[in-house]
Amino acid sequence: MKYNLLNGANLSYIGDAYYELEIRKYLIGKNITKSKELIDLSIKFVSASAHAYIFENIKDELTEEEMNVFTRGRNATSKGHRKNVNRLEHAISSGFEAVIGFLYLKEDYNRLEYLIKKSIEIVENKK
Repeated sequence: MKYNLLNGANLSYIGDAYYELEIRKYLIGKNITKSKELIDLSIKFVSASAHAYIFENIKDELTEEEMNVFTRGRNATSKGHRKNVNRLEHAISSGFEAVIGFLYLKEDYNRLEYLIKKSIEIVENKK
């Protein structure tokens, strides 16, 4: 797959799925077994507001290439969005997901693992 030719929305689509799977694995790895608890905890990591918060805390660590991908993903958000989601947070979330999708498709697993672990750390340490 030619990851560098995909548009921002496609990268966000893949990144959203990959990131959510990694968060689910992380939570299961903490021996959390109750479905309701897993769902409630996962929202702390996978919501648009969580992604926006994570991005604000990692943006200085992103490479120029990753920032370009972020911009592609952020700018690819559709005009329509859920009414209960802040439009800016949704756009930032799409950009964050695009970076994750890009790194996954690029098979840059070391960088991907670093950013996901950093994201988890940021959310876990949120006050």
